Amino acid sequence: MKSLTYKDAGVDIDAGNELIQRIKPAVESTRREGCVGSIGGFGGLFEVPIDRYKKPLLVSGTDGVGTKLKLAIDMGAYDTIGIDLVAMCANDVAVLGAEALFFLDYYATGKLNVDCAEQIIKGIARGCEIAGCALIGGETAEMPGVYSGKDFDLAGFCVGIVEKDRVITGEHIKAGDKIIALASSGPHSNEYSLIRKIIETSKTDLSEMIGLNTIGELLIEPTRIYASRLWILSQQIQVLGAAHITGGGIMENIPRILPDDCAVALDCSTWDIPPIFDWIQSTGNIRTEEMFRTFNCGVGMVVIVRADVCDRVLTCLDVLGEYAWEIGEVVDNTNGKTITVYNIGE
Repeated sequence: MKSLTYKDAGVDIDAGNELIQRIKPAVESTRREGCVGSIGGFGGLFEVPIDRYKKPLLVSGTDGVGTKLKLAIDMGAYDTIGIDLVAMCANDVAVLGAEALFFLDYYATGKLNVDCAEQIIKGIARGCEIAGCALIGGETAEMPGVYSGKDFDLAGFCVGIVEKDRVITGEHIKAGDKIIALASSGPHSNEYSLIRKIIETSKTDLSEMIGLNTIGELLIEPTRIYASRLWILSQQIQVLGAAHITGGGIMENIPRILPDDCAVALDCSTWDIPPIFDWIQSTGNIRTEEMFRTFNCGVGMVVIVRADVCDRVLTCLDVLGEYAWEIGEVVDNTNGKTITVYNIGE
């Protein structure tokens, strides 16, 4: 029997080392105040900026990209899926009012394709730049027998910091407060198992056009990252509550931040639902109410503020580059129904 090597078992150490060298410039581009050392060690180091905080709390969030990965693999679109990964974690941290500090990723595949992995991790670095956090480490795992073909998986976590008395908890929300929506870029990274089922059963050609873009381009559009802008907003104006609209859509996520005596009333006539959601609904024959319970339908994040600062919030978000609008208001919860959507259509 010949002498076996790790490569004979399907794991290429040299390819892993080559990947580290390729991604170093991208990782370096995410450096920010607090970074200590560089990638390649056993752990990532970060100096917590306690000089800027009196009673700092660390906030952490972890997530993956889900089955949007399968769409990216089918399309050979690897350069933006890393942005989705950062967004799903950093946006969750941001709704608590935290400043995103650093991020670590986990990338697993059956056989390491260095070119593919380089695009993915450069996308993660780009997402970290947008979120304002540093990419201080990660893990690339080559696991033949667990993943096959071009399959891979992505997961990660983000750590942020917030002043203890400035945590956005939602506990002070009351009737009369205004709800402001921040526009999404599409379905973001949620419910792609359903989207892929629609594509499969309808035999959709992803090169088919909707307006100026193909269906594939609209579906692979990366998740918007609101983290740095929401943090800036929260430093200037009191944000009472914030909700990241992910799995469960508008109907399930907003009630998560409401006090028991509060409900919300939303007006669908205040915005035009992006065409990709019209395509999902019509092609999948999905009821409108189910769409709002499943997808973000054009709303990627909401913030709740006092009525007298609503205009200031909208102006601030506009200056920061976010398309935002007043979508509804908080009302008394008189019947146990936490969310009512008007002009929802059929």
